[in-house]
Amino acid sequence: MATFLINTPEPMMKVRVIAIKDQSQQTLERLQELGVLHIEEASDLSPLDRDRIETERRRIREALVLLDDIISYLPEPKTVFIGDAGFRDTRVRVIDEVTRLHRSFSRIIAKFNGAKNELTHLEMLDRYLGSLEPLINPLVKDLQYSGRYLYSNVIVLSDDTFRIFRDKTEAQLFREVSVSPEEGMVVAFFIAGAEYRRQIEAIIRDLGITVPDIPDSDLALSDFLARNREAIARSREESAKATAELLDTIGGQLETIALFREILTAEFGRYTVLLQAAEARYVTLIEGWAPEVDAGPIESRLKESIGDVFVEMSHPIPVDRPPTKLRNSKGVQPFEVIVRLFSLPRYGDWDPTPSVAYFFAFFFGLMLNDLVYALGLLFLARFVLDKLVDDPDSEGTRLFRKVLYISGGVSVVFSILSGTYLGDFPSKFLGIDLTSMALLKPVQAVLNDPISFIILALVIGIIHLNLAHVLALIKAVRERDRGTIVSKIGLFLIQLFGIPYLMYAMFNLPLGFLSLDAGAYQVFLYIVYFGVILLIIGSVMTMRGLGSFFWIFDLTGILGDIMSYSRLAGVGLATFYLASSFNLLSGWIADIAGALIPGFPGQVAAFLVATILLVMFHLLNLLLSSLAAFIHSLRLCFVEYLLKFYEGGGRDYVPFHMRFRREVVLGK
Repeated sequence: MATFLINTPEPMMKVRVIAIKDQSQQTLERLQELGVLHIEEASDLSPLDRDRIETERRRIREALVLLDDIISYLPEPKTVFIGDAGFRDTRVRVIDEVTRLHRSFSRIIAKFNGAKNELTHLEMLDRYLGSLEPLINPLVKDLQYSGRYLYSNVIVLSDDTFRIFRDKTEAQLFREVSVSPEEGMVVAFFIAGAEYRRQIEAIIRDLGITVPDIPDSDLALSDFLARNREAIARSREESAKATAELLDTIGGQLETIALFREILTAEFGRYTVLLQAAEARYVTLIEGWAPEVDAGPIESRLKESIGDVFVEMSHPIPVDRPPTKLRNSKGVQPFEVIVRLFSLPRYGDWDPTPSVAYFFAFFFGLMLNDLVYALGLLFLARFVLDKLVDDPDSEGTRLFRKVLYISGGVSVVFSILSGTYLGDFPSKFLGIDLTSMALLKPVQAVLNDPISFIILALVIGIIHLNLAHVLALIKAVRERDRGTIVSKIGLFLIQLFGIPYLMYAMFNLPLGFLSLDAGAYQVFLYIVYFGVILLIIGSVMTMRGLGSFFWIFDLTGILGDIMSYSRLAGVGLATFYLASSFNLLSGWIADIAGALIPGFPGQVAAFLVATILLVMFHLLNLLLSSLAAFIHSLRLCFVEYLLKFYEGGGRDYVPFHMRFRREVVLGK
């Protein structure tokens, strides 16, 4: 639903703060300064809470392991100056950043490790096989061979282990060649019968002898080693490039890595202390709700001033009942006070403030259609309202004053368009034709003619009322309320085709923009019957047996609701005619006063009497008309509009904050 018509409350986050009891007072003071947490009654700290602290501690430890993995590739220790780069975000963000950082390093690390492992393997082959080259020069694939009759292999082992191996396999070996490339190490090549393979391999496993992985190559050993040395040279170049890339990348992020590591190390220590305190029940639990847009800074701001604190945030679950914080534009926000008079919307439900704002101001301006009265209302809202309330600085008073400003402003617009100034005051006392006062004469013609004004009011009622029914239908579709869906469709059919039929049948007023004959209106009647059937079915689906009777009230209620909007014309015309009557009455009494006192003193007396009476009467009419316009605008918005689709029942969002008033009354 578009926010210009129906809004939704601010999304909320459930916040749980766990602090050591010695720091509970400091935690509350900090939360009060933040002023965004709606505090609820907290439950006892459960084993689940301790599990959550342990889970967060484990996540921090895992993030530290990732950082240490990156740092391990530094060739030597480096001192890093963190400076003012301080990371002022939440712990969750730091963990996410560490994960992202390690993921970006993974490709470079994999490339580095691949080049390093390849070089190590090639150098190992050159080292082991190169030591055998002066003694033998077989095909490389024959160095590790297992066939039907023969079994051969190359092994690397220590001097002592080689003596044990030779003693245990001396009877099985056909040939054995060994060399010592360096002190304490032996590289040996042997050939044995295939039937002794399993026995020899078992001895190799038991003694922990290394068996190098030799490629299956058809080259002679000398040729293979020559090519292998060329591959070593190329691999060293690749390894050097991979090493340089890795070190450059780490160097570019070294300050960030050091900062993240310090933050997470401190966090790990805090959670360790909290976990120990939780086990000993030396902690305080604070629970509440905060708007999603304001929840983020809570953790970081608490961590800045309080050491050992755990903050958990989660979205509401269906069983939760968060408080409601309305979010509307500045122009619509003052009318939240009107919606609160009815009921605050529940969390997650619709907020009708935008549509209420438009229609309330429009209704008010249409009924208080007088420029002087509108300006008088603005004056009273600015200078008198503070004297009539207990707390002029309260949010409710501030919003209510803006409601009067906006509604009075709409009255100013209507009065200028229609040329209404204290009723007929310009024509009666100044001799000015009222028709010359209007900025738009068609507006004046409609608002000054009772029949035209009533027709306009009823048209406005049809629009306003059906908008409420459309919203009720949309809500029913969202909630899959089939009974209401069927009922609303029936109501729309009854109105859409019933009103034209009644206008034609009762007043002989056909739809002028359509060339329809009498037969077409008869079809309209059948559609109306179908709408009534749908209305009955929907009522029965919703209310079971009672629905077979209560559908009548839905049908008759349409006419009653629409006729209720005639109050717009009634109050608007009453404002004008009562003002005109006061003008006439003041003129009569002034004429009588002038007649009783002859000459110039009589004229002065008549002027003074007329002025005093006009001020008194019009001030009274200003108060009565403003009050009537306000009350009847409320009724149309509440009874005819909100009751059709809006339930309310929400809890007000009251953040824990410090409040300072400009004026404080002391004493009695």
